Formats: sequence, C-alpha cells, structure tokens
Amino acid sequence: MSIKSPTPPRNVGQTIAIVLVIVGILALSLGGYLNSILNTALEPVLTAQQWITTRVEVIRSLFGTPSDLVLLQQDNFNLENQIAELQSQVISLQQQVSDVQILSALLDFAQKQPENEYKAAAVVARDPNPFLQFVIINVGSDNGIQRGMPVVNDQGLVGRVSQVTSNAARVQLITDPASTVNIQIQPSDAEAVLSGSITSDLSLDLVPQNVTIQPGDMLLTSGLGGNYPSSILIGQIVSVRNQATALFQQASVQPIVDFSKLEIVLIIVNFDPVDFTPILPSDEVTP
Repeated sequence: MSIKSPTPPRNVGQTIAIVLVIVGILALSLGGYLNSILNTALEPVLTAQQWITTRVEVIRSLFGTPSDLVLLQQDNFNLENQIAELQSQVISLQQQVSDVQILSALLDFAQKQPENEYKAAAVVARDPNPFLQFVIINVGSDNGIQRGMPVVNDQGLVGRVSQVTSNAARVQLITDPASTVNIQIQPSDAEAVLSGSITSDLSLDLVPQNVTIQPGDMLLTSGLGGNYPSSILIGQIVSVRNQATALFQQASVQPIVDFSKLEIVLIIVNFDPVDFTPILPSDEVTP
C-alpha cells in the first residue's frame, strides 16, 4: 500500500501565479519595456482629465467674474479720480509758473525804465464787439488810474486807458480801428503814424517818399502828440507799399505784443497826456 503526498490547495497556486505575474510586470516596467503600452493605455484617461479640468476652470471663472468685474470697475474709477486730481494740480502749477514768469518779465521791464512809475493790473475781460479792440483791467480810479494813461507789458506798447470806474478800467488797444500812435522808425529816425483797423492789423501811414524803409525796421513811440511817452517798442515793418504817384509810403506792421495772450499789464501812472484840442482847429487835431 503506497502513501500519496498531500496536494497544495488551489488558492495557494493562484496566489503564487499572481505574485509571479506582478514580479514579471515590475521587472518589465523597470526595464522600460512597458512604457509605450502604459502611455497608450493612459492617454484616454489623461485626455479626459484635461477636458474635465478645463470645464471646471471655465465654470469657476463664470462664477467669479461678476465680483472681479466689480472690483476692476472700482479700481478704474479710483484711478480716474487720481488722474483727474493730478491733472488739476499740474494745470495749477503751470499757471503759477506762468504768472511768476510774467511778473518777473514785467519787473525786469520796469527796472529798465526807471523814469516811469507803474501799476500792475490783470486783464479780466475783452470787448465782445469783434470790430473793437478793448480789454478790461481790474484797477480803477481807487487805485489812481486815470483816463489817457499809457498801458504796456514786458514786450512793448499795449494801448491806453479810455474809460475808468472806481475799480476797473477800459483799455483801448493800439490795434483798435480808432487808435493812432505817432511813431519813429529805426534806424532812419523818420516819423510816421501807426493806425489800427477792424481786422486788428496795424498799418504805417504818412511815411515821406524820400525816406528809405524796409522790412525789419523797428518802430518806437515818438512822444509827439502827447499821448504816449517816447521810446516804447511797438513792432517792426513786415512789408512796404510804395506807389510812385502817392504822396506817402505805407507799410504793414507786426506788433511786438501778442494781444491774444494779454494777462497782466502795467499802467504808466506818472505820465500826464497832453490835450491839444483847445489850441488846434477841429480838422487838425492829432489823436
């Protein structure tokens, strides 16, 4: 009678087989033989994961956009307010610098003309009539201003006071059609008359034919006529009109003063205009 060895249980054999398979797979994986298979197998999984992640981010951004938009709008509003405030400060500083420069130039001008006494004034308005050239200044009789006083700025002759109230005055510019100024031409020393016009252009009249004038010649007040002191700069000749049959030459004049930018002026308060009206016939009165 023979004795048989006991048969291992079936589950033990399966376990050993599984272990062997796992060990083999690990060995193949470590050796790099399964990389292509794993990549192929995992590719659908990775694609699905990426798709799900993208959709989740979209949904999250949709829920977060309203609050972010409100914050951005508030930040934009605050920045715009800051920019507006800074721009206002820049404009204010620029105006202060401009005022200081004008006052410095006026002071320099006054120091170069020590024989005159000046009263500074600000231009506060212009005559609304386009055919008249007047400005309103913020000083009047309470400040010692009188009708006929000459008005200048750091560049040259502006005009003269035509009307006065207690705290304001009206200044007739030399570009006004009713304005005439006796002038002297440099370097010839010839005398002539400067006239304004309704277009604000300046023209030189009554220049003798025997006088040589040309573009670039400078014009100064002559002091004749009693309306202005002498030697105040007015402008320069830009073109000459000379007809052989005319008694006098004429010329166009470019003023030295920029009348479109008048801000601060000086009134010569120690000049007394001379009135020749009582001793001249009415048709010979020199303005």
